[in-house]
Order: sequence, then C-alpha cells, then structure tokens
Amino acid sequence: MPVTDALPALDLSLLDADVLGDYWTQAQKWLLTSGVKVLVVLLLGALARWALHRFIGRVVTTMTSRTAARIATSGGAGRVLATATGLANERHRQRVETMGSLLRSISTFVVGLVTVLTVMAAVGLPLGPLLASAGVGGVALGFGAQSLVKDFLSGIFMIFEDQYGVGDVIDTGEAIGTVEEVTLRVTRLRDADGITWYVRNGEVVRIGNRSQGYSAAWVDMPVSYREPVDRVLAVVRETAEAFGTDPEWEPKIVEPPTVLGVDAITGQTVTVRVLVKCLPGENFGVQRELRLRLKDALDAAGIQGPPLPPFAGGTHP
Repeated sequence: MPVTDALPALDLSLLDADVLGDYWTQAQKWLLTSGVKVLVVLLLGALARWALHRFIGRVVTTMTSRTAARIATSGGAGRVLATATGLANERHRQRVETMGSLLRSISTFVVGLVTVLTVMAAVGLPLGPLLASAGVGGVALGFGAQSLVKDFLSGIFMIFEDQYGVGDVIDTGEAIGTVEEVTLRVTRLRDADGITWYVRNGEVVRIGNRSQGYSAAWVDMPVSYREPVDRVLAVVRETAEAFGTDPEWEPKIVEPPTVLGVDAITGQTVTVRVLVKCLPGENFGVQRELRLRLKDALDAAGIQGPPLPPFAGGTHP
C-alpha cells in the first residue's frame, strides 16, 4: 500500500515538470517571435509620438518667434497694422499654442490606436470582428451624440480658422461679450453687465468679431445752416489732421482721419461726419477725444452750433 500511495505522487511530479517545461519552451518561443514584435511596435509607437510632439513644438515655437521678429523689425505703421490684424498681441500666441495642443492630442490618439491594433495583430488576435463591432458602436454613438460631435467639429474649425480668441469682443447672435475661454465644445463670454454666457460651438450660426482688423470711430458734428460749409470743413479737417498726428493718439490710429463732408441737412442743422480707423476697442475713446477737440475748435473759430428749438431754454408760458 505504500507503493500505491507513492506512484500517483511520482506521476504528478513528473507531469508538473513536463508541463512547466512545455510552458517555458513555449514562452521562450513567444518571446523570441511575437514578444520581440510587440516590443518593437511599442518602441516605435513611443518614438513616433515623441517625434511628432517634438516636431509640433518646434513648429509652434518657430511661428511665434518669426511673427515677433517680423513685428519688431517693422516700422511704426507695420506694428500698428500687425496689432490691428491680431498678430502682435497675446491672442496670436494663444491661437498657435491652442492649435499645437490640439495637434498633439490628435497625434497621440492616432499613434496609440495604430500601436494597439498592430500589437493585437502581432499576438494573433482577430481584428475583423473587433473592427466590425467598433464600427457598429461608432455609428450608434454618432447617432446618440450628434450634438456633441457637432460641437466638437465646430470648435475645431473655429480654432483652425481663427474666427475669434480669448479677449475678443464677439456677437454670437444670442449674446455679445468678451471671450474668456474657448474650448472644443463651448465658448465662455462675459457681457457688459457681468453676466457669464456659455455658448455651444455647434449652435453658433454666425459670428461678429469686433476685435479683428480695425474699429471705426464715427464722429458727427452738427453746425448751424447759416455757417459757410467750406469754412466749417476747413476747421474740421485741420483739427482732424492735428489729432491724427498727436503722439498720444497716433499709436491707436490705423489710418489718418478722413473728413467725409456733409452727411445730412435737417432743418437748420448741417451735420459734418469724420471717420477714424483705429485699433480694436479704441473707437469709443477716439470718438470722445475727437468730438471734444472739434467742439473747442469750432467754438474758437466762431462757428455757431445748430439753433435751439423753441422754448428749449425755458418753460412754456
């Protein structure tokens, strides 16, 4: 009976040794064939991701440095024009870095997906059923999240097309305010009353950007109908030209002020209009200052303003 008790133990030990040997042999074969392939694929994936991120970083740095150098070597008019078109301010750097961040995220996703699929093929997993299931799931997810996909696509195009950026004053149709944050899904605005608006990118049909290019300052000066128009225009033109060359206001003006002439004649009033193209957001200050200077110049020249309506200075009898 001791013999019968010992035989099963001996067979099991031999069996365990054989199984372990087979496992070890198979593991060695897998490490030398598929294991090496998986390791090479992972290394290549990591190297490709690093190379793409480094390339995108160099492109972003080059774009920002070249723009800064070009603006620094340009003259005063070039700097004013660059600032007016949105190239000389912080907004350009933020836009370039946002595009770089988006490209890095896309490259990481693409490289990761390709690496995972390649590893699965190397270890012998069937990709056909998996891709078919992923395709069906993607279609179902697309139908269920159409609004989210629409918001993301709209956000990508807004960033790439530079429709607006942080600090811009925009009109989305639903809200008007200063952009505080731009993401791929929503845009956050703050209006003049301090209210924060969250606008979904996919719901924006039109965008009015009040901070790109230049602002237009319109100044209308009413004078009496009896005043000679040539004399009035000469005073207005002289004052506007002096304002355009003022060292305090010249950096804010894109083009010299333009006296458009008589804009309207109503009753005993003749209205002279002046147009000044200035930097974005400076139009209100330019209007106030130029209007004040025109008023003082017309008073100094003895040019009368429009007559007051009857009973404007007192009460009815």
